[in-house]
Amino acid sequence: MDLGQTVAGISWVGVWTVLVIAYAVAVAVFLILENRSPQSTFAWLFLLILLPLGGIAIYMLFGRGRHAFSRARVLRSLMEGSTLAGRSAALMDAQPAKLAALAQRHGEYARIATMLWASARSPLTFGNDVEVLQDASEKYPRLLDDIRAATVSIHLLYYEWASDPFTEEVATLLEEKVRQGVQVRILYDPIGSWTMLSWSYVWALRRKGIPMQPFSRWYQLHTMSYRNHRKIGVIDGRIGYSGGLNMTDKHLTGPKGFTGWRDTHARVEGEAVPILQTVFATMWHNTTGENLFDDDHFPEVSGSSRDLPIQVVSAGPDSKWEAIRQSYLAMIAVAEYHVYLQSPFLILDHSLAEVMKTAALAGIDVRLMIAPRGGELSPAYRAGMTYAADMARAGVKVLLYQGAYFHSKTVCVDSTVCSIGSANIDIRSFSINYETNLVIYDPEVTRELERDFAADMEHCVEFSAEEYESRHTASRFLDSAARLCSPLL
Repeated sequence: MDLGQTVAGISWVGVWTVLVIAYAVAVAVFLILENRSPQSTFAWLFLLILLPLGGIAIYMLFGRGRHAFSRARVLRSLMEGSTLAGRSAALMDAQPAKLAALAQRHGEYARIATMLWASARSPLTFGNDVEVLQDASEKYPRLLDDIRAATVSIHLLYYEWASDPFTEEVATLLEEKVRQGVQVRILYDPIGSWTMLSWSYVWALRRKGIPMQPFSRWYQLHTMSYRNHRKIGVIDGRIGYSGGLNMTDKHLTGPKGFTGWRDTHARVEGEAVPILQTVFATMWHNTTGENLFDDDHFPEVSGSSRDLPIQVVSAGPDSKWEAIRQSYLAMIAVAEYHVYLQSPFLILDHSLAEVMKTAALAGIDVRLMIAPRGGELSPAYRAGMTYAADMARAGVKVLLYQGAYFHSKTVCVDSTVCSIGSANIDIRSFSINYETNLVIYDPEVTRELERDFAADMEHCVEFSAEEYESRHTASRFLDSAARLCSPLL
């Protein structure tokens, strides 16, 4: 090699060195200015420097914060320009009095509602009635009856929508309602429904005058990871549904390898329904541009004789605060006697793990019911075993549901306050997905849900940290390796 080649080689090495250093500095400055947690900042910094091109792609899919695509100002302007502005302002102005009334009823437990109003602007509503629906065998007939009785509008928002015998029955019913002059709108998640929904089903509904639209299309790469995980139905603006059940025959039969499907949903009438309608109308506008904020879709609702207090708590990647995660933290922290939690997945961040362990170590009866496996090969179940071991060592009673696939997402605290919704106990539900939970401040409903929890315990085996430690090292290594991907599971 002559001198010229040597000098050229050194020059290229120098150029590449400068470029690498400049890239690393730029990435570091960008991430530091985002003010993430130190662990998150160092993790993304490591990934982006180790895998520059792949790391940038992963960051675009999973790492961007709410400021990248928040539409809060646009949505506020929709409400302000509608005839509903006065009613909305009145509801906001009434919150201090409503929160004070809740504190008179339930004392310290009202702090949960105060926090959710401050962090997420989740209005506390009274005048509600709630029907707890256990499993698809209870929810689907109730929903179909309400659809048959609809006279104005039917709005359905689901993570999974299949094309199967059950949804064909739903389609036939919806087509009949359209012929009667009822407006029908459907939002589904294209990733959640990827393997189960056919285009022929979607186009058949559209040809019959039913707009069935995907929320955040799969090819929109910059928002592909931010999924609509909600399961909401609103009928005539007066009846609402929210919980864990999607629209698929699988929820009636169970996936392959299971005896059925165990899940929980809620049917609501009263002042909370317009809040659920707002969730749908917001996502519908974001998807289609159509503005549904009018009196037809938001009729005046009369209060129920049961007068149950409910907060509809919604959160997503564009939320300022992780309100559903905060609701779990607050509910566990305020407990004096017992906390019962249900979730198919168990992927904990540090704060939620610590509050759960602290409650158990303080003598509170903390019970956590999860799914030990699923119908699909997901690393989330393997990672969940490592968190289950952590909780069990601290005295949390971890229960593994057997037989049917377990999918309920509920929380019960001291027979006083409970939650039913779409959010799993995992980082994805708390930070990445769009989720909606109902927080219900009522002893009667909470005791009903606790009785259902006790019945579910009959189908569980208790997780043993000692037994887990005795498992083969290779199996536990795979669990621990899956845990490294916790923020994305």
